[in-house]
Amino acid sequence: MLSGQSDETKMTLARTTEPEVMDSVEEAEDYDAMDHSDVNHQFVDDYLAFAGEEFSRSDGNSFHRILDTGSGTAQIPILLSRQLTARHAIIACDLSWEMLRVARRNIRTAGCKQTVIPILCNARQLPFRNQSCHQLISNSIVHHMPNPVTAFLEIRRVAAPKAVIFVRDLLRPATAEDVNRLVRQWAGTATEHQQQMFRESLHAALTISEIREILLAAGLGSGWVRQTTDRHWTIAGRVPGD
Repeated sequence: MLSGQSDETKMTLARTTEPEVMDSVEEAEDYDAMDHSDVNHQFVDDYLAFAGEEFSRSDGNSFHRILDTGSGTAQIPILLSRQLTARHAIIACDLSWEMLRVARRNIRTAGCKQTVIPILCNARQLPFRNQSCHQLISNSIVHHMPNPVTAFLEIRRVAAPKAVIFVRDLLRPATAEDVNRLVRQWAGTATEHQQQMFRESLHAALTISEIREILLAAGLGSGWVRQTTDRHWTIAGRVPGD
């Protein structure tokens, strides 16, 4: 379950953006090789705890289309698909050819080709109609964006009335010392390149107050976001509807 923690009090570490697309073979393979199992399972468990009613109350004829933006190598869509009993399709969107190449391999190996569909697209320009999606999820993509508000405007555009929106990403630490501590704690056994990727991601992450401003600008609830681990924030909300 989500465990709320206090917002940042006074941030001193400036945001340093990183490349928006991780599109080299080394980046895709290194990212996929990192041990994301704990955070991925927690993401899926928390998402289902928040949105599970949508699946449990549906009848046998219901079909759920879930949009996952910034899917990377599709680890979360595969894990989620394995846990869902309701009829579904998870659209795994990413802007990197190399990430999607690894994603297709993972999907094939997991036997999820019928339920997890990888597509190349930009989260800031989604190829879907207005109000066409009823479940929208995303994990660790926001910190890659120089101007994340455009992605949230797209989420708001494609979200149907009563749609569930569940987004999680890294929280920018207050100091460089905090960054180093988190890298040691959570990537201490990773390769040097993997540690550097994590360090750069922490520097590129956003704070709670920054995300609240983005949600307001996108017409979403500023109260939907809260800190949920020592290094993550989570957005969990439902679009208003009749």
